[in-house]
Amino acid sequence: MRRIKIKKISTKIVLRLGALGYLPFLSDEKYLKMKYRYMMNKTLHLENPRSFSEKLQWLKLHDRNSKYIIMVDKYKVREYVSEKLGDEYLIPLIGVWDTPDDIDFASLPDQFVLKCNHNSGLGMCICKNKTTLNLHEVKKRLRKGLKQNYFLVGREWPYKNVKRKIIAEQYMKDENLEELRDYKFYCFSGKPLYCQVISDRSTNETIDFFDMNWKHMEFTGLEKPYYPHSKLEIPRPTQFSLMKKFAEKLSTNIPFLRVDFYEINQRLYFGELTFFPASGFGEFDDNKLNLELGKRIKI
Repeated sequence: MRRIKIKKISTKIVLRLGALGYLPFLSDEKYLKMKYRYMMNKTLHLENPRSFSEKLQWLKLHDRNSKYIIMVDKYKVREYVSEKLGDEYLIPLIGVWDTPDDIDFASLPDQFVLKCNHNSGLGMCICKNKTTLNLHEVKKRLRKGLKQNYFLVGREWPYKNVKRKIIAEQYMKDENLEELRDYKFYCFSGKPLYCQVISDRSTNETIDFFDMNWKHMEFTGLEKPYYPHSKLEIPRPTQFSLMKKFAEKLSTNIPFLRVDFYEINQRLYFGELTFFPASGFGEFDDNKLNLELGKRIKI
């Protein structure tokens, strides 16, 4: 038991060093196999991947389309979505900068959202009242976010060559909700199969899945520990049909893509595109579903 525990701790240290960029000789495949064993407590079979999580790891190594770099870039994806869907589905952009010191905070509105374009949350600032903002801390977090090499964390190839920037978007509020709901469509070769709904993310987060007829699913995932289902009924969004249409359009000819939207005051807005939910290190609580979804990813 002690030997196993020591080995797990040492693996954690190696993975941490690898994520920080201190082990450049550690290949993507070697790193992913180590991390998969550590996170999932099982062997990653890349020669014959079967489950949803295994195939996501395979895609990291073998599906390297240059357009994916644009699709994960929170700044450049705006032009991509504008061409595919239209400007009216984008959350209004306030500004874009290379460093925190370039930002003229005096010119920003009272409410806004700052984020890095190349990662997943590190450095983000959701400002609801500018008068209470600690500018020193905000700039400190943004610098930390800009320094992060997000590719190294999970070896998600599309992030490797994103030119790092800071963007500011309009703070969006739905008059009927305390917090916006996320609608995340799991799409397989252009076919949306399930919609993941995340509610009350910053307070009592819940996660629910619905099929394309808005039937509630009993399973949950992908993060562990699993988040509970909402205790409240989640109504079918007004723009659900358009969400499905757009999810299909954005994911055409891509083995797997998660397409995220918001519905705000009954208007549809694009969220982001994700190739590897939970970086491929998560599973649904129904193991049969992990295998079923794995079959749907054509490699």
